[in-house]
Amino acid sequence: MLQEHGFADADAHEIIDRLEALPVAERPQDLIASVTATSLQLQDDAGREAELPLPEDQFYLSVAPFVETTHECAFHSLTTCRGELRSRELTVSVVDSGSGDVLAEGPRTTHDNGFLGLWLPRGITAELTCTLEDYTGTASISTQAEDDLTCLTSLQLT
Repeated sequence: MLQEHGFADADAHEIIDRLEALPVAERPQDLIASVTATSLQLQDDAGREAELPLPEDQFYLSVAPFVETTHECAFHSLTTCRGELRSRELTVSVVDSGSGDVLAEGPRTTHDNGFLGLWLPRGITAELTCTLEDYTGTASISTQAEDDLTCLTSLQLT
């Protein structure tokens, strides 16, 4: 299955980055790719499944900041999730709540699906802030537990 979709030699990190960056119209229609706190889970329309571990020291969080519309989600689907702010440049800041260290800062552009992906250290809590023009939103995030969200769709910019 991985070979048929062009992922024969790719690890979870690479597959996630490649699928997230694809324009929506080019995303595979016969593949569901979901990210949990510990793995990338793939299933095709023939019922074949694959599970690839995420790097032990990294956590993937996909964020869909929004102004007006959103959807509920816990574990990001790289092939089906859609956010409101497609291909928009935001200013993003991630600050570790314990140490105050800045983990990410600067401009980021949401992908065609309205999400931006963040590879973060595992085992932290942090404050995520996104700004679009005059709109700003902040959310507390966690990369500590196996049930931590990998799809953040509740970050409203006001």
